[in-house]
Formats: sequence, structure tokens, C-alpha cells
Amino acid sequence: MNGAVLVITHRGRPEAVSAADEVSTALRDVGIRAVTEADGTDVADLSMVIVLGGDGTILRAAELTRGTPVPLLGFNLGHVGFLAEAEREDIAEAVGRLAVGDYDVEERNTIEVRVMRPGDDVAHGWALNDATIEKTDRARMVEVVVEVDGRPLSSFGCDGVVMATSTGSTAHAFSAGGPVVWPDVDAMLLVPVSAHALFARPLVVGPGSVLAVELLTRSASAGVLSCDGRRSMELPVGTRVEVRRSAAPVRLARLTHAPFTDRLVSRFDLPVSGWRGRVPNGVWSGESRDSRDRR
Repeated sequence: MNGAVLVITHRGRPEAVSAADEVSTALRDVGIRAVTEADGTDVADLSMVIVLGGDGTILRAAELTRGTPVPLLGFNLGHVGFLAEAEREDIAEAVGRLAVGDYDVEERNTIEVRVMRPGDDVAHGWALNDATIEKTDRARMVEVVVEVDGRPLSSFGCDGVVMATSTGSTAHAFSAGGPVVWPDVDAMLLVPVSAHALFARPLVVGPGSVLAVELLTRSASAGVLSCDGRRSMELPVGTRVEVRRSAAPVRLARLTHAPFTDRLVSRFDLPVSGWRGRVPNGVWSGESRDSRDRR
């Protein structure tokens, strides 16, 4: 590892500050220069960014590294931590593996967001998890029309619309009733939030599709766009928001090859007691030998 390692943490949490000190000490012990945001280090001089906190802190770090070769390694100090790779107690082992290059790098797609407001220039944004349109008037709905690949699909009143990557399927989109999508599935999601319509189901589209949401001029409420819950923009009625796959990914460092299924079970504490898996004779669990022979 030739460059420095930037250590980013949630400075308002004593546990995170303590963990950052532990990481910095461990890095120096193996001959790796540790720096902090206060040092003002250029991303081009970094080999990796280590993040200590929840997914929100990792999303903040992604703003620095998106579109660069620098990977992020997250230690989960939050509640769920789908983007994190390791836990606090893994710090010593993880730093040792980083020192010898014993890790993989996984690319996660991001989305590009274009916002066209009436009488205004086109504004741009991006997200690793999701771009969410929400109403600004709590007592009223925002009226929208949804479009896929240049064709209108449906219009309805709702509390909002979430447009997400596969990575973001377990974030806001999941809370709104969207499907869990494995992160290696190259897709985008559109999930209406509390829609008043018969056809307002979550959608999963391919990587080449373009999603669009227009705030109708008859809407009783304006909207606000939030990208990853970090970057926001006011959306007056008549605004059009387009989302497509971006060419600039975020790179995540991986220490294990555990499947995403295990991450789901761990993060959501899912009940899996009674699972037997494939039995020694090769018959699937719950499958008779006769049914196997008929395949």
C-alpha cells in the first residue's frame, strides 16, 4: 500500500472517535501513514479510505472517492450498516490484511440525477443509494407522473417517490415497501411512497433505462429532492427529475466473500433456525429422492 489511508469518522460519537484513534495507531504500527480530513490530503494521494460509523458516514465518504480508484472500507458502528464490511472488534485483523493487500475491491453503481425546474438551468446530482422526491406540505400530496424510457406509465398522488440503485434497495426503498435487490444485479428501482392509486407498485428496470418523475402543475404540494439523504434541492411544481445509471462507480473494499444472503440475515437478525441446507447425499433439503430423480 503506497499511499496514505484517510480515516473518516463520526466526530460527534465518542465511540467513533475512540475507534478512529485505534485504527490510526494500528495503521502506523504496520508502516501505513494515517491521515484525517483535517489534514487536507488530496484523494489522488490515498490508497484507501477507512470509515468508522453507520451507512450515513460511509455515504459522506463516498462523496470524496466516487469516480476514483480509491476504495472505501467501512467499520460498522451504526445500527444496520449494510455498506460496512467489518465490525469494531475486527480492526486489528483488518488493518493487518490491508498492509499485505489481502482484500478485494467491489464496484457499486451510482445514479446520475438531472433536475429541470421551470425557467431554470438544468441542475445535476448523483446518489449511491437513492434519489428521493418528497412532498414539502405535510398536509397535502404531491401529484406526479412517472415515466420509463421516454414513455408515461402512470400518474398519482403520493407522499413521494424513491429511485434507487440495487445497493440502495435496502435503504429508503426497502422502508417504502420496495424489493430487496442483490447488489450484483445491474438494475434501478422506482418505489412510490404511500401512493393513492391502484397501479403504483415498485418497479425494477434495466441498467440502460431512464426513469423520470414530473411534478404536475396541479399538484397541491411542491417537492424536495434528496440524494442519499445528504444533498437536497427544492422542486417547484412543473419540475422534471430524470435518473439514469452513472458511469462513475463507488468502490468498496471487501475482506470476505460471504454472500449477500448472510449480510441480510446478520443485519436484520432474520430467523433461520431449522435450516438444514443440502444433505450429504446430494438431495435438496425438503426434496425426496424420487423428485430428484425425475429432474
